[in-house]
Amino acid sequence: MLERSTERLDIDLLVLPDTNLILIASVIEPLRGANRISGSELYRWRIFTPDGEAVPTTSHIAIPTQGTFQTTASDTPLFVLASYNWRQSATAGLKMQLSQAARHRTMIAGIESGTWLVAEACLLDGLSATVHWEDYEDFALAYPQVSAVKDRFVIDGKRLTTSGSLPTVDLMLEIIRRRQSYSLALEVSRLFRYEQPSFHADEALSAGLRMDDPRVAHAVRLMEDNIEQPIVLARLARRVGISARHLQDLFQASIGAPPHIHYLALRLNAARRKVIETTASFADIAAATGFNSASAFARSYRASYSESPSETRRRLRRPVRPSEARP
Repeated sequence: MLERSTERLDIDLLVLPDTNLILIASVIEPLRGANRISGSELYRWRIFTPDGEAVPTTSHIAIPTQGTFQTTASDTPLFVLASYNWRQSATAGLKMQLSQAARHRTMIAGIESGTWLVAEACLLDGLSATVHWEDYEDFALAYPQVSAVKDRFVIDGKRLTTSGSLPTVDLMLEIIRRRQSYSLALEVSRLFRYEQPSFHADEALSAGLRMDDPRVAHAVRLMEDNIEQPIVLARLARRVGISARHLQDLFQASIGAPPHIHYLALRLNAARRKVIETTASFADIAAATGFNSASAFARSYRASYSESPSETRRRLRRPVRPSEARP
C-alpha cells in the first residue's frame, strides 16, 4: 500500500457507532481528491459496520454502508475508525474477527480511537502507535506492550495509527505521496488549505503542510509568486533571511520535503493545470513554469505523473461543445 504504484488501491473502512463525520471524511476526502485531480480512479473504498446497519455518527447523520464486517481472506487494507464509546462495540467476536483479518490484510490502521480497538485485538503488541492526545496517558497505561508515541500519525510495519481527524488527513496525504508523487499529494492538500490574512499574513495553513514557521511560509509564497522564473535556493534563503542549509532543515521539519522538491511540485502542478485547462503548446507551458525546454518539462512531468503531458491532455481535456466554439 505504501509503495509507488499506478494500480487502483481498494480500502475497507470498519466504522464504529458514534464516529465523527469529520473523521470519516478525513479518510475518504483526500482519496476522492486524488481521484478527481488525477482524473483516474486511483482509490476505491467500502464502508462496513459491526452490524451492517448505517453508521450512526455523532452528528446524527447516518452514513450508508456496504454491509456487515466479516472476516475473509481479502488482502485489502483495513481502516478501523472510532471516536466515542468504542468499548460498546469491542465485543470478543469483533476482536476475534480483527485478529483473523490480520492474517490476510496487507495493512490495518487504527484511526483516532480505532487505535484502542486494534490494540485490544493484540495487533499493536511490540509496535509503536499513537492515539488522540486526550487518551495518551490512559492508552499508555492500558497497553504497556505498545510503544505509545505522541505524534500525528505513526507507520510501523503493517500497522498505521492516527491521533485525530486532521492527522488522519496527514496520513492519507502521506499514502498518496508514497503511491503516486509528492506533486499529487501537494495538489490534494490544497483542497484543505485555508488562510487567515487578517491574523497571520505570513502563515499558510494546510493539512499535511504544517507551515507554522513564518520563514517556511514566506519561502513558499516566494515560490508560488515565481513559478515562471524559479529563484535559486541561495537567493531564496537570503530573501527569507537565513542560510540555505537552515532553510533546507526548516522545510524538512515542517513539510517533510526539501525546498527544491516542493518548488518542483508547485511548478509541475501549475503546468498540469495548463495542460488540462488550456490549449497552450507544451513548449509555452514549459517556459511559463520555469523549465529550460519542452523535453526537460516532459521528463519531469512523466516522472511525477507516470504519463506524458500529451497523454494527460487526451485523457482529461474536456471536449468543446459547438456552442462554445469560436465563430
